[in-house]
Amino acid sequence: MNIGGASTASGVSQRMIRHYEAIGLIPPPVRLDSGYRDYADADVHRLRFIANARDLGFPIEEIGALLGLWQDRQRSSAEVKALAMARADELGRKAAALEAMRGTLMALADTCHGDDRPSCPILDRLAQ
Repeated sequence: MNIGGASTASGVSQRMIRHYEAIGLIPPPVRLDSGYRDYADADVHRLRFIANARDLGFPIEEIGALLGLWQDRQRSSAEVKALAMARADELGRKAAALEAMRGTLMALADTCHGDDRPSCPILDRLAQ
């Protein structure tokens, strides 16, 4: 299938497919006589794997490692679990930081009158 078909079937944009090719996450596809890329079903499956890993917050470097583990039928599941747990821990840290920022913004918004007066504790806090 061509790049448009691979994009539709995998849910990955054509731009990202080309990027994943360029960085080696997917092998270069066969080129037809017309010059168009011809993607196999295995390529589309690999693209879906990458998209799912991205949706779970894995960075490109870790996706490369996950792809290697996915293809290695002799691997232990402990390696995969360790990557997943490390990512979950990182996401937890980011979620806590976002929640703290949200709490600060909500507290500042509570102190702002939100009326015609120029006084604004939110701007005062940002100016510190």
